[in-house]
Amino acid sequence: MSSLFKIAIAALLLGAACGGGVVRDNTAVLGVCADPNNLPFSNNRGEGFENKLAQLVGRDLGMQVRYTWMPQRRGFVRNTLRAHRCDVIMGVPSSFELARPTIPYYRSTYVFIYRRDRHLRIRSLDDPGLRRLRIGVHVIGDDYANTPPAAALAQRHIVRNVVGYTIYGDYSQPNPPARLIEAVVRGDVDVAIVWGPLAGFFARQQSVPLEIVPVSPQVDVPFLPFVFDISMAVRRGDDSLRTRLESVLERRQADIRRLLEEYGVPLL
Repeated sequence: MSSLFKIAIAALLLGAACGGGVVRDNTAVLGVCADPNNLPFSNNRGEGFENKLAQLVGRDLGMQVRYTWMPQRRGFVRNTLRAHRCDVIMGVPSSFELARPTIPYYRSTYVFIYRRDRHLRIRSLDDPGLRRLRIGVHVIGDDYANTPPAAALAQRHIVRNVVGYTIYGDYSQPNPPARLIEAVVRGDVDVAIVWGPLAGFFARQQSVPLEIVPVSPQVDVPFLPFVFDISMAVRRGDDSLRTRLESVLERRQADIRRLLEEYGVPLL
């Protein structure tokens, strides 16, 4: 779902969903497409900030939230939103082309994350220290050149000391992307470059203090962004639902910001 963070093919439909604004049993329903095992964003226990955001939106619009659950991997949009099994994805880049994004509701960044007791003071992709440290990054395939951190390091010929952790992970375990942050804690890698919401949430759950520093530059040459605006997304042509969602995002800005801060999301 973007090169950032939310990509995770087999369907796991644990709940029914119906069209946005459709009335079933005298109740208007908001059908949400979501991953059942992807904190801090969502899980099937409703513990993610996108779950909480969906409930906030549903209450504001007087709609009941129902989920279509599926791992957010390739084919997610095709098999959920485009298949009319649900009506909204709660978090996509605002430039997302596979659906129709709303206005953004937050902006975040990739970060460096490392143990505070290492005193590394890494601040930039051009820091000479990155050439001698073991660097953990999330990867999608096997070439390590398919996420912004991997691409930026490859452009600097920093390859041999890069360790890839698949963002898919072992889906039988909770929250597969968290393995990269845990590798930092164990010392398997010295520093990781991670999408900020993942780093901020899982850093709080570790046994040692971790330093989180926004990646610099925010946009690497020739054009490789590390900062992203995040929106909700609906099917193309579903302008009525999009307008209603945007009205909630505008009215509830303060509540949404508090929610994101509770989950440790680095906000720009």
